[in-house]
Amino acid sequence: MQKIKTIHAREILDSRDDPTIEVDITLSDGSIGRASVPSGASIGNHEAVELRDNDKNRYGGKGVLKAIDNINTTIQKAIIDQEFDQKSLDDKLISIDGTPNKSNLGANATLAVSLAFARALSISSKRPLYEYFKDIIRRSDLRMPVPLMNVINGGKHAENSTDIQEFMIVPHGFTSFKRALQAGVEIFDCLHKILDERKMTTTVGDEGGFAPQLPSNESAIEIIIEAISGAGYKTGKEVSLALDIASTVFYKDGMYDLSRDKRILTTEEMIGWYEGLVNKYPIVSIEDGLAEDDWDGWALLTDKLGKKIQLVGDDLFATNLARLSKGIEKKVANSILIKPNQIGTISETIQVIDLAKKAGYSPIVSHRSGETEDVTIADFAVGTDAGQIKTGSLSRTDRIAKYNQLLRIEEELGDKASFAKFFEN
Repeated sequence: MQKIKTIHAREILDSRDDPTIEVDITLSDGSIGRASVPSGASIGNHEAVELRDNDKNRYGGKGVLKAIDNINTTIQKAIIDQEFDQKSLDDKLISIDGTPNKSNLGANATLAVSLAFARALSISSKRPLYEYFKDIIRRSDLRMPVPLMNVINGGKHAENSTDIQEFMIVPHGFTSFKRALQAGVEIFDCLHKILDERKMTTTVGDEGGFAPQLPSNESAIEIIIEAISGAGYKTGKEVSLALDIASTVFYKDGMYDLSRDKRILTTEEMIGWYEGLVNKYPIVSIEDGLAEDDWDGWALLTDKLGKKIQLVGDDLFATNLARLSKGIEKKVANSILIKPNQIGTISETIQVIDLAKKAGYSPIVSHRSGETEDVTIADFAVGTDAGQIKTGSLSRTDRIAKYNQLLRIEEELGDKASFAKFFEN
């Protein structure tokens, strides 16, 4: 338990030049923790509320001064000169907000405070942040996560590209995170050369992946496989593919509108499409393959592919304990994306990870498309032994910062850390 001496929130910018929140917390022993929160582009309907000002005369309505005022007044009055551990502070924030979706204070406000307090406590205890998280979740082992690296951006992350939001490489056939990262970089560089040689754009999307105008969704898969081979790696053995479909974005009137392919598909036809892709290409993970409330479709998808590949619920579960519980009961998906800002506190996020692990669902700690230089998720992925991390491509400092932190952690741990096996609980 530590007493909070001061708390101060400010408005900063994220990687999409949108305002977001940064918080400084000082403890009674002088330890200072700082944290900032990200923001998503394709935001699911079941996520906790990200409070924005909606003042069109300022940042196009995206300012966060209301949320900051909630921290510097309401939250400050409730926690200053009080002693907390992580759970009791997060419980206090939940109680002050008083809503099921953080719509009063804003999940961006509560998470910023929760994260800053975690960092302050780790500094106070003279422990690395990943060790702090490890102690909370009561794990004895530490594994470096397998990265899912976004190399081609589409959907809401890159206009005029593909319908599929993320085409990722998964460098799983290595014995260290450092070596896996090297493979990812070399493949990304090879992909850059291929695109350049074919006179395709090499500009990047929100998460650092290339955003070329391709003739079809499937053509993105083919060009990535070419890059893996061109970089000297074995497709399917050392490096495989993962897709984030983000299908809720193009789900309309019960149908899936793949405009790039000029096709409108039923749920059953979408599942058939995925079966064909999985049989044809080394795809090991599909995220948000169906819309966030297409529960019957998800059950069918899981029945068809759940024993073959990882099926990840992002918008489906929204890092929400109740929605994950429903998914487990209905036997849908077998993996969950973990985004702390979807729920609003560290403690609630850890509860979701605990439930996922108990049910045999693989947790994947994830960034958002609008990121900051904050690297907490790198420590969080290691400390909670998630086994996987999504933190973007091999460009843009807001993404590279997380990879660099993972390199530091692996170096610091030495022989104490192993490299996780892909899709292992």
